[in-house]
Amino acid sequence: MALDIHVTVAAVVERNGRFLCVEEEIHGQLVINQPAGHLEAHESLLEAVVRETYEETAWIFVPRALLGIYHYTSHSGVAYLRFAFTGAVTAHHPDQPLDSGIHQALWLSWPELLHRRAQHRGPQVIRAIEDYRRGQSFPLETLVHPL
Repeated sequence: MALDIHVTVAAVVERNGRFLCVEEEIHGQLVINQPAGHLEAHESLLEAVVRETYEETAWIFVPRALLGIYHYTSHSGVAYLRFAFTGAVTAHHPDQPLDSGIHQALWLSWPELLHRRAQHRGPQVIRAIEDYRRGQSFPLETLVHPL
């Protein structure tokens, strides 16, 4: 049986000791996630993470490193392959409407993230930030783009 894997991207951004997160509604429940979403056809992983961050937070994201690649299978059996990137945000466009389902973008401290762990969309949320806090990163050149 072939495995149906959803390729997603996520942005891990720290500013002044706080991490950029989104509060989104999934199946009628509010959850915490990084700005994240699916890779679209004819789009690079870097283009996808910049686009998703903007659509979900109205912040312009500049990727600086690949944080990690995370494989996760949800309770419903859907498999995800998540490419997480670190970087910085440069400009905010507060009048930009956020994606459907996104209630708000927010900046959470590490203690706040730990306190709200039960609200995380999945284990990859905290894992990526733990990897970031440990200093894990890989050059963007690790990704090979089509010629």
